[in-house]
Amino acid sequence: MHSKNLEKIEAFITQHHVLTLATAREDEISACSLFYAYDTQSHSFIVASSFDTEHIQNLLKNANIAGNILLETSEIGKIEGLQFKGKMQSLEENRLKALYFKHFPYAVALIPKLWQIEVTFFKLTDNRLGFGKKLLWSQNLKEE
Repeated sequence: MHSKNLEKIEAFITQHHVLTLATAREDEISACSLFYAYDTQSHSFIVASSFDTEHIQNLLKNANIAGNILLETSEIGKIEGLQFKGKMQSLEENRLKALYFKHFPYAVALIPKLWQIEVTFFKLTDNRLGFGKKLLWSQNLKEE
């Protein structure tokens, strides 16, 4: 069951297509930008990235990730930004692979390696709802 916060968060997600991903292992950290498709059923981002990237090498040692999506604006009253946490792993589910290629049909020719980010926590800042207004959702407390 979707909470009202999650509905608003997912509406924000559908308005964008690039996220920033942060990964870490031991003393190595990495951040990158990735195109994504989002699945509301599994609360997952689907992304493409090759094994030889630093962020994928990090996640092979530590699947915990963090990331964000933002609306870039200098108007304080229109600031919106989403922070999230979750776990990232190789994508195996054909339904989610099809979702990614529906969003990015040109990617099929590249035969990309697809990954799934299962989100456990969202925090959306939406100044349109009031300065600094935060909407929260977590996997464990779905009605925050």
